[in-house]
Amino acid sequence: MNGNGPEATPNRIAVVDDELTLCRRLAATLEKQGFAVETFGTGRTFLSRAQQQAFDVALVDLRLPDLDGIELVTEIKGKSPDTECIVITGYSSIDSAIQAIKAGAFHYCTKPVKLQEIRSLIEKALEGAMLRRDNRRLRKELQEQKGLPNIIGNSAAIQPVFATIRKVAPVDCNVLLQGASGTGKELVARAIHNLGARRDGPFVAFNCGGFTEELIASELFGHERGAFTGAGATRIGLLESGAGGTVFLDEIGEMSPAMQVKLLHVIQERRILRVGGVRPIELNIRIVAASNKNLKEEVEQGNFREDLFYRLNVVAVHLPRLADRREDIPLLIRHFIEKYAVLFGKRITGIERQALRCLENYSFPGNVRELENIIERAIALSDHVLIQFEDLPPDIRQLEVQPLDGEELLPLEEMEKRYIARVLRNTDHNRNRAAQILRIPRTTLWRKLKRFRLDHS
Repeated sequence: MNGNGPEATPNRIAVVDDELTLCRRLAATLEKQGFAVETFGTGRTFLSRAQQQAFDVALVDLRLPDLDGIELVTEIKGKSPDTECIVITGYSSIDSAIQAIKAGAFHYCTKPVKLQEIRSLIEKALEGAMLRRDNRRLRKELQEQKGLPNIIGNSAAIQPVFATIRKVAPVDCNVLLQGASGTGKELVARAIHNLGARRDGPFVAFNCGGFTEELIASELFGHERGAFTGAGATRIGLLESGAGGTVFLDEIGEMSPAMQVKLLHVIQERRILRVGGVRPIELNIRIVAASNKNLKEEVEQGNFREDLFYRLNVVAVHLPRLADRREDIPLLIRHFIEKYAVLFGKRITGIERQALRCLENYSFPGNVRELENIIERAIALSDHVLIQFEDLPPDIRQLEVQPLDGEELLPLEEMEKRYIARVLRNTDHNRNRAAQILRIPRTTLWRKLKRFRLDHS
């Protein structure tokens, strides 16, 4: 809980008790733990000092010469809500200690004071205070972030996306979104729609992957009655229903060559012909397309029409992977906790540090969508106020590589070899996953495995 480096500021502890021997004993013990400790024989001397210097934790005796302990706790919490109060009481004053807790005290301990108990309570109090400060900071960042509604992030990697959205939204041109699955392409498409002149029109989304050509044609263009077996009535297609608004075509790279020709014709002519129809229908839509493939490479390989690519790619927006914007992970976690805690009726307010560290070190092949799924699952299963390490999926917990055992001092190369071997064991020798955890290219990992003779596994 204390800072580790030479520049870290130690946590400040106040001991407020008229027993001089106890004050000295506590101060000596806590200073050895790295805390900055001040002692006070009366409540008013502490309050006077607290106006000049903030304290992280105050150990408060309930029976002081000048102030009642409950009164002092109430005043401390009123003036400095972040200062945690631990009440020290005699056996006969436990009822009063409970009243102090109702007044805002963190906990209490009984005399004679047990030093180990005091240290444990202080550590827990500091962790709780730190989590609350983190939560406030994250909430403030969510409120003040430079991003857009529903798109969470303050990292340098996401800022160019925000800038492009703001520039392109008012301009009624087609936009192509490219990025890995789960990076939030539909959210960006909705942001472009909501910030543009078509915000009052419909937003229509369609996934081009996984459907037959006939079904895509019917869904996009609609059909006339009797156009095919089972077409008992005229049906308006998604392109037509998006009139005056935005049509979002996800996974456009999966569209068949024949459908690409039809879509190109629609974009060029701004008209559609329903399946089985003979009368062209004028269209007034903006198209935002998206793909997790590199469409330029698809064009070069002959898998995507070049003319359609340039029609869609008037402005391109490239969405970064979550692994490239790790600074946003705590902010995203806070957002998803608040979302699903309300949805599931759970009183979950944050995430404990080991769980957070584990997620910050995870590679997230599924990007933001995977993180959301992890938090949703954790909140559904958790019985705690904070998401615990045990609430994370087992496969992610297994990737939390523990430090090497023992105190043996080894050459750096041997340490590297052992660490790589341990990562491989924790990933069941999945080299792609191991390379992601080690944050090195797979080719680099392959060379290291050869050098360390670990490639037999």
